[in-house]
Amino acid sequence: MTPSPSPPVADELPCTMAHRGLSAHAPENTLSAVRAAHETGARWIELDVQLLGDGTPVIWHDGDVKRCSNGRGRLRDLSLASAKTLDVGSWFEAKFTGERMATLDEMLELVNELGLGLNLELKVNRGRDARALVEAVLPRVMEAVPAKRLILSSFDAVALGVMRTRQPDPERLRLGILYQRPPRNWADDAARLEAYSLHVDWRRLSARTAQAMAASPYSLLCYTVNDPRVFERLRAWGVASAISDDPGRLLRQSRIAG
Repeated sequence: MTPSPSPPVADELPCTMAHRGLSAHAPENTLSAVRAAHETGARWIELDVQLLGDGTPVIWHDGDVKRCSNGRGRLRDLSLASAKTLDVGSWFEAKFTGERMATLDEMLELVNELGLGLNLELKVNRGRDARALVEAVLPRVMEAVPAKRLILSSFDAVALGVMRTRQPDPERLRLGILYQRPPRNWADDAARLEAYSLHVDWRRLSARTAQAMAASPYSLLCYTVNDPRVFERLRAWGVASAISDDPGRLLRQSRIAG
């Protein structure tokens, strides 16, 4: 897959990213959610990827399909053909009826068409193979999206380690380490992986830790920030980017511009 000649996105991270697309206004992790994010001016999006049972990488968060579709069952038990029969939009709103689960390849085409930056989380749910996920995802994404428009992130230490082994150059592969609560040795983790960014649940983040991370060589991202007052506080602590279900609301209601 060859990157399209879309307008380039600046290397510098924007102060907000759209979480699972514009998930406050469209069904999460869908093509519609990404189009909606772009229409509201988002420059970067955050999405999740994992494997179906037949090895197809798809844009999906949960280990099963109950919450965000009209079906039931585990992702690991679905083929692409069976996954594509699911309606993944009507649970959110009737106007999205008929939305289908997006494959990674379909999403990469759209990301390039729109010229978006992509923060892609490799989601290793319980019982899934982190190495298989990396092998299916990493070559596709690195071929499709320029390095300056891409962060590959994960909570999973095995996935992060395999990605860095497959591509040792941190300029060609920007890794993001996901934490709920950052451990004391976060700087050791980041140095070992030659990480680009640290992604932390803002509810588990103290001012002291945020400021230390922000002063480090690594960009600090926080999820999932939906309160403009929290956004302003995090920005004051040095957070580079807030991952939000509705980034436009943060910017409209915040005193911080851009």
